[in-house]
Amino acid sequence: MTKDDTGDQKGGAKKGGVFGRLFERGRETPAPETPVPEAARSEPGQPLAQAAGPAMPVEAPAGTAAANLFNEPAQAVREGGRAETPEVQGDAPPGGWFQRLRSGLSKTSTQLTSGLTGLFTKRRLDPETLDDLEDVLIQADLGIATAMRITEKLSGGRFEKGISPEEVRNILSAEVEAVLAPVARPLEVPRGHKPHVVLMVGVNGAGKTTTIGKLAAQFRARGLDVMVAAGDTFRAAAVDQLRVWAERTGARFIASDNGADAAGLAFDALQQAKAAGVDVVLVDTAGRLQNKAALMDELEKIVRVMKKIDATAPHDVSLVLDATTGQNAMRQVEVFRQRAGVTGLVMTKLDGTARGGILVAIAEAHKLPIHAVGVGESVGDLAAFDAKEFAEAIAAA
Repeated sequence: MTKDDTGDQKGGAKKGGVFGRLFERGRETPAPETPVPEAARSEPGQPLAQAAGPAMPVEAPAGTAAANLFNEPAQAVREGGRAETPEVQGDAPPGGWFQRLRSGLSKTSTQLTSGLTGLFTKRRLDPETLDDLEDVLIQADLGIATAMRITEKLSGGRFEKGISPEEVRNILSAEVEAVLAPVARPLEVPRGHKPHVVLMVGVNGAGKTTTIGKLAAQFRARGLDVMVAAGDTFRAAAVDQLRVWAERTGARFIASDNGADAAGLAFDALQQAKAAGVDVVLVDTAGRLQNKAALMDELEKIVRVMKKIDATAPHDVSLVLDATTGQNAMRQVEVFRQRAGVTGLVMTKLDGTARGGILVAIAEAHKLPIHAVGVGESVGDLAAFDAKEFAEAIAAA
């Protein structure tokens, strides 16, 4: 089978399936992988079958070096040429972000603290207890390196007469924060280069499309001209979802025929965005399992084709991880980083699992920036990653 980096693939068919505290109607439902019919792929540089509708004119605020997607509060701006944020049902639960984070991580923290309480309310701090503690930490997916550091800290002789669960939680929180603090980095977009390309990648159902919708809204609220490229060409629901987000936020939207070549779409999107002076291009991709070689080849092709327009593109490759996958998320980071050049991470669905500690293990192993975490489906449940808040929430009683 032969391939052309800018469009056609001959002789075969394919298979294929951060965001301030903004708007989320619901979490994406994982789409099963199904055979994909041979697609009529668009040639780069030619008009797409479904071109973007007109976007609301936008003028970027002057004097700002970068747009920080998390540290500035998102606002609905009705004047000055900025986009009005869309109305969305389903308000965030009461309480601030930390309360929602703590509530979302309750399954993880409950598993940890119940294990700690069982160990240290009835037994002295001896080698057997420390071994059991290490097992508890590893079972919470914190990783072997972090678990060993915590137990070594406790075995220094200072606690010969015993230690309380609260003291252990304090040490746990401090060690987790030490691992995460260097990689807690909100996504920033320099204003000096147009367009800035953000490529979202990940497995089926991780939340890429919803994340892109929030990104579009956040960028538009900052006064940027945004193009959304519906690169998940095999899933009509993803295309429709992005189309709605684009309409609500005033972002440009570009799509192609169902099953068309995603690399060709990315090429045309970047080419048109560059000609129009667009500030940001957000590119969705089909969910793909990291062990599917053909799909990973396609992802490499998307990156390769973008570089024909801009040698520095994509400028951010954000891997969206589903926390419920546990240790499998570690493997996803390894493969997507190797094949797609991942530059940062977003972890969703921390509220649906007791495996939230996997983020610590990933940070320890890969040292990649963590842009944001999600702990629910409502508005305000996805926000900038803060190492101290995460550490305190995961070690909460």
